Amino acid sequence: MPFLAPLVFVFLWSGAFIAVRAGIPDVSPIAFLAARFSLAALILLLVTFIAGSFGGWREMGRLWPHLVISGILINGAYLSAAYWAMQDISAATMALIGSLQPLMTAFLSGPLLGDRFRPWQWVGFALGTTGVAIVAGLNIFDFGNVEGVLWGIGSSVCFVTGTLYYARFGKTSALLTTNCVQLAAASAFCWIVALGLEDIHVTVTPAVIWSFLYLTFGVSLGGMGIYLFMLKSGTAGKVTANFYVTPGLTAILGWLILGETLPLNALAGFALAMAGLWLVHGRRV
Repeated sequence: MPFLAPLVFVFLWSGAFIAVRAGIPDVSPIAFLAARFSLAALILLLVTFIAGSFGGWREMGRLWPHLVISGILINGAYLSAAYWAMQDISAATMALIGSLQPLMTAFLSGPLLGDRFRPWQWVGFALGTTGVAIVAGLNIFDFGNVEGVLWGIGSSVCFVTGTLYYARFGKTSALLTTNCVQLAAASAFCWIVALGLEDIHVTVTPAVIWSFLYLTFGVSLGGMGIYLFMLKSGTAGKVTANFYVTPGLTAILGWLILGETLPLNALAGFALAMAGLWLVHGRRV
């Protein structure tokens, strides 16, 4: 599991960008998030009862408020802000802003969680960030859209804060119940936002159905479950470093699945990000 978890996670998370591109044009994005989180939470609740995992609920005790807060930050606020950001900036620029998440997490996890990184690991963080920049490219005109950039930065701040908060206060809770509570909290948050701020619409198409099913089962249940598992067993900085390879892998999947162009800079940046990830995880090259 320690070896397979990051590999499966990056494939599932990279596939999420493909699913979003396919389905979001036909549905209100925040309502889409709310429905996805609701279904995932209900499935997990049912699974805990079928599996007889009542101990996880009993052992939660006073942890549930921490899981609610981290769930809203990691799932609801993070993705809502990201979708709002991409109303004004490109997905590539959003990926570039998001590449700061592992670096921010690593810097803050020292004083907050007691994590320590060696010099070559910091080199790895730098290489990973550079790799994402090469994959995404730099569109200076996007950075003129101040509102979009601020939403993008806010999205990353929410994810980093939620990750550190969970790692500090909530990771002793059982995995199934943790993901269930976090997704339920994110669902409630997104429904409030959608009903209050969004003109909800949906056009049921095969792309919407496929996107909804993949994002629910593959990402909310599979990807987030693996992410929480990795946080329970590893340092926050190392875990978030896995995000370095998702933009490059997304470009490759877009080429394979959607027939998009695969530029050479995406392959070069992906290779550099992989080298950075290798260093972050403590391997000397």
